[in-house]
Amino acid sequence: MGGGSDLVIQKAAATKVLGWAIVVLSALQLMVVLDGTVVNLALARLQDDLALSDSGRTWVVTSYALAFGGLMLLGGRLGDTFGRKRMFMYGVAVFTVASLIAGLATTDITLIAARVLQGAGAAVASPTAFALVATTFAPGPVRNQAFAIFAMMTGLGSVSGLLLGGALTEISWRWIFLVNLPVGAFILFMARTSLPESQGPRRSLDVPGAILATTGCTALVYGLQHGAESGWNSTLVILALVLGVLLLTAFLAVERTAENPLLPFVLFRNRDRVATFVAIMLAGAITMCMAVFVALFVQDVLLFSPLEAGLSFVPFAFALGLTAQVASKLAMRIQPRWLVATGGLLVAAGLAYASTMDQNSTYFPDLFVPIVMVGAGVGMSVVPLTLCAVAGVRSSEIGPLTAIALVAQTLGGALGLGAVGALATARTLSLGGSTGPASAMDEAQLVALGEGYLFALVISSVIALLLAVVVAVWMRFTPVEVAQGRAAQGSAQNESTSL
Repeated sequence: MGGGSDLVIQKAAATKVLGWAIVVLSALQLMVVLDGTVVNLALARLQDDLALSDSGRTWVVTSYALAFGGLMLLGGRLGDTFGRKRMFMYGVAVFTVASLIAGLATTDITLIAARVLQGAGAAVASPTAFALVATTFAPGPVRNQAFAIFAMMTGLGSVSGLLLGGALTEISWRWIFLVNLPVGAFILFMARTSLPESQGPRRSLDVPGAILATTGCTALVYGLQHGAESGWNSTLVILALVLGVLLLTAFLAVERTAENPLLPFVLFRNRDRVATFVAIMLAGAITMCMAVFVALFVQDVLLFSPLEAGLSFVPFAFALGLTAQVASKLAMRIQPRWLVATGGLLVAAGLAYASTMDQNSTYFPDLFVPIVMVGAGVGMSVVPLTLCAVAGVRSSEIGPLTAIALVAQTLGGALGLGAVGALATARTLSLGGSTGPASAMDEAQLVALGEGYLFALVISSVIALLLAVVVAVWMRFTPVEVAQGRAAQGSAQNESTSL
C-alpha cells in the first residue's frame, strides 16, 4: 500500500514539474514575440518624449528585429554546445536586464542599444526554449500538446503586443519594457527546478556567418533609413549600403565552405522553396510596415490615443485567425500558391484602400474595412507559406527550415521597414514636411507627415502585389507535398531537439 501511494505521489510531482515547464517555456516565447510588436503603439509617444528623428524611431523597431533574426540560428547552436537550460537562462537574464535599461532610457542611443540587447537575449532564449520542449516532454500526445501551446504563444504574442502596447502606453511608454521584469524574474526562478539540462551533439559554431549576416543587414538598414534624411549622395549612406552588400556577399561565401553553416544551401535545391522563402521575407516586410505606419497614422493624424490605436487592430486579428483556419484546410486540397496569391491580392487591395485616408477619415469604414481585408489576406497567406517552407522534405530537415523561415520573416520585416520608412520620409520632405515629433509640427507639416505614412501603405501594397506574382509564377508545391510536410512536422517533433 505504502509503495503504491509513494508511486502516485511521485507521478503527481512529476506531472506538476512538467506543467511548470511548459508554463515557463511558453511565457518566454510569449514575451519575446510580444516585444516585437508591443513597441509599435508606443512609437508616437516615444518620438515625442525622446525627440527622435524618423530614422531613430524606426531603429527602435528594427534594432530588435535585426539582433533577434540575425543571431537566432547561432543561439540555437549555443544551446546545443553549452547546455540548453544554461543558455536559456542566460538569454532570459540578458533580455530582462535589457528591458530594464530600455524602460529607464533617456536618450535614443541608450534605448536602441537596449533593444539590440533584448534581441540578442531573445535570439538565445527562444530557440533553446523550442529545443527544451522536445527534451523535456516524452514523445507522443503530451509533447505534441506542449508544442501546440508553444506555437500558440507565437500567434498570441504578435496580436496581444498591439493591444498591450496601446494599454501600457496610456500609462507611460516605459511600461512596455518594464512589464518584462516580473515575467523575466518568474521565468528565471521557475526554470531552475522545472527544466532539465540537456545538450545536443557538439558542432562547430558558425560565428563568422552570424556576424556577417547581422552586420550586413544592419548596414543596409542604416543606409536605407538615413538616406532620406541625410541625402542619398551622403558619403556615410553610400558607404553603409556598399558595406552591407559586401558583408552579405561575404556571408554567402562563408556559408558555402563552413563546416556547419547557418544557412545550408542544400536545403534550397529547388526553385519552389526559394520562392517560398522570398515570399516569407516579403510577407514579413508587409506585415511590419502595415502595423507601424497604420499605428503612426491613427495617432499622429487621426489623433487616436494609444489604447484606441491598439483596439483598432482587433478586427485585423479576428480576420487573420478566421482565414488562417480556412487556409490550413484548403492547402491540402488546392495548390497553395493560389491561396497565397489570393491573400497577397487581398492585402494589396486593403492597403491601397487604406492609403486613401486623410485627416478627416473615420474608423468605420475608412480604416475598419481595409484592416479587415489585410488581416484576411495575411491569414490566407501565412499558413500555406509555413507549410510550403517544409513541403517535401525529410523530418530531419524540418527544424532547420522552420528556424530559417522565422529568420527570413524577421529580417524581412526589418529590411522592409527600413526601405519603406526611408521612402515615407522622402515623401514627407518632398511635400515641405519635416522629421521629428508630430507634436512640434504645424498644420501643413502634419498633412505632409500623413501623406508620407500613406505613401508607405502604397509601397506596401506594391510589395503585396509582388508577393502574389512570385508565388503564382514560381511556387509550385502540390497539396500532396504540403500534406507530407505537415506529417513530417509531426514526426520531427518526436525526433528533433534543436532548430
